[in-house]
Amino acid sequence: MAVAFLHTNDFHGKLTPERVARLAGLREEADLYFDSGDSILAGNLAYPLKAEAVWPLLADLRCTASVPGNRESHPLAAAFRAKLAGVAHPILCGNLRLKDGTRPFPGTMRLEANGVRVGVAAAMVEMVTARMKTQAASAYLWEPALPTLRELGERLRPEVDLLIALTHIGHRRDRELAEDGLYDVILGGHSHTVLTEPERVGKTWICQGGSHGRFVGLYAWDGEIRGGLRPL
Repeated sequence: MAVAFLHTNDFHGKLTPERVARLAGLREEADLYFDSGDSILAGNLAYPLKAEAVWPLLADLRCTASVPGNRESHPLAAAFRAKLAGVAHPILCGNLRLKDGTRPFPGTMRLEANGVRVGVAAAMVEMVTARMKTQAASAYLWEPALPTLRELGERLRPEVDLLIALTHIGHRRDRELAEDGLYDVILGGHSHTVLTEPERVGKTWICQGGSHGRFVGLYAWDGEIRGGLRPL
């Protein structure tokens, strides 16, 4: 059986009503919908004064899950929460923790679509690490994304038919992750790379759709992947 899924990344607050209407039509063709972060308008260190407009739109589109981008993150816990106020879908991020060790988001998700067991592992770009001087002012620390994704993927691999990495780490690092052959598909963001069709690296397919709502990816997987970007 095939699994059809939508993928978006790096909206930067540009998910307009016209684009939502186009996405809604494509969503009817897809079993799942994943977003790879930087959805909101507010920048990295901004403190939003009201809820971001994108979250109810993604809820209407029945977003399956997303990974935070650098725009959704903030070193202050209150600002991080403010940026995510109104989120209705699951947020996944395996390489983020509070300094007390608490994980604010799960790193993985398991689900089933059309009889296919799907596993998703997620990680984002490291904003503040334990080695940075800025860690003293941050409520959060980010662990290395690639080792995290490898560890999470190895746990999921025996339990699923389709293993997806949901990332906001950039195309170069997605390619590095793909070289392991652990994941079937990498749904990426951060570098604003336009991959008109999925790029194959070894056994792994990489998908990314530019930025600012110009494209959406519509794909079908049945052991191989078909599909590509559609204009929004």
